[in-house]
Amino acid sequence: LLSFVLQYFIDFMNYQGTLDFLFNSLPMFQRIGQAAYKADLSNSLAFDKHLNFPHRSFKSIHVAGTNGKGSTSHMLASIFQAAGYKTGLYTSPHLSDFRERIKIDGQMVRPEFVTEFIADNREFIDQVKPSFFEMTVFMAFDYFRCEQVDIAIVETGMGGRLDSTNVIAPELSVITNISLDHMQFLGETLPLIAIEKAGIIKPKIPVVVGQYDQAYASVFEQMAREKDSSIRFADLDYNCPLALKSIDQKQIFDIYKGSVLLYPQLKLDLLGFYQQKNILTVVAAFEQIKAQFKLDTAHLYQALEHAAEHTGLQGRWQILSSNPMVVCDTGHNQDGIKWVLDQIEQTPYRNLHMVWGMVGDKSIDKILEMLPKQATYYFTQAQIPRALDANELAQKGFDIGLKGNVYANVSNALDAAKQSALAQDLIFVGGSTFVVAEVV
Repeated sequence: LLSFVLQYFIDFMNYQGTLDFLFNSLPMFQRIGQAAYKADLSNSLAFDKHLNFPHRSFKSIHVAGTNGKGSTSHMLASIFQAAGYKTGLYTSPHLSDFRERIKIDGQMVRPEFVTEFIADNREFIDQVKPSFFEMTVFMAFDYFRCEQVDIAIVETGMGGRLDSTNVIAPELSVITNISLDHMQFLGETLPLIAIEKAGIIKPKIPVVVGQYDQAYASVFEQMAREKDSSIRFADLDYNCPLALKSIDQKQIFDIYKGSVLLYPQLKLDLLGFYQQKNILTVVAAFEQIKAQFKLDTAHLYQALEHAAEHTGLQGRWQILSSNPMVVCDTGHNQDGIKWVLDQIEQTPYRNLHMVWGMVGDKSIDKILEMLPKQATYYFTQAQIPRALDANELAQKGFDIGLKGNVYANVSNALDAAKQSALAQDLIFVGGSTFVVAEVV
């Protein structure tokens, strides 16, 4: 027993040391922002070659988009898991545990693999100096190869064309939607951002786009023509006029193709109202690939009813506690926050309490203007360098009529909200993925 405990301690310390190296030695966009962004694929191509092209060992589906790509990726992974495929899932960022980024059948990557991967490739890492994101992508691909997954669902980072994940040759490309986010990297307009996202479209590989919008649809159509790839827009082929809630607190959707009811009473255990859009993207992707992978309707129903359970997805309209109800959501740009605010408006409550923090490179003023004036605000900041100072955020809020106080950290802010709230009140935690990461 003593030797087991000693070995466990050694392994734990080795893993902690590895994490310290990852977080403190490699440029990490989530922490420091623009300084970590690399606008080319040279490091990715070098890493891929160094590892002898691990992505060639498994099939994949590539998912890009501004909002919804995380939920869509998890739902697709759940479908393949339900069908019995050994399924890899790569997403970012993580919330509370680095290993959330790399999963197989819902189970996070083993700590010892993380440690061994860095140790085995330390000389290359020191020489090439990849970013944190570049390193995690190829750690995932190497893990998927070592574990011999059948398929991997691979979510891009912020872009597509120059994203480290874009070395893969997928069976299907999925682009959820386009809205204004990361404009300093991807462009100031929807068409410019669409060009970056469209970079994942590969020759003769079908592509599903979640939402048709005249502002950018032609970008995807032109890229698909150039690549000789079939393209479909999910919300043109399918529609979901109504979402209901079941007695077991799951959403229920009737999915139509034209006027034909294709999937009646489709349950989903993800509670965000915005999933009404994402589920159309997932259904369109399912229809595109079901014959190739011998997927059937039962797999779809089982997978969506247990999507969070199968994959461990957190932070999407996640109910943390009741009386008062405490909810968090990772929506962080104008489009994502609009959906969250619509759901808050439709949620019964007596008083609204908003635990709110943001990062400094978002459209802060525009987002603050969207927020409900009648709420009480608990302005705070996540423990990352990119976080906007809580006092500065609060002053911007006070200037437009928001009311509340400033708290040094998220924990203190949430504690204060709980102390102030009545049992019938609603406490919402959000504004930034990193604020949510500190409460889940």
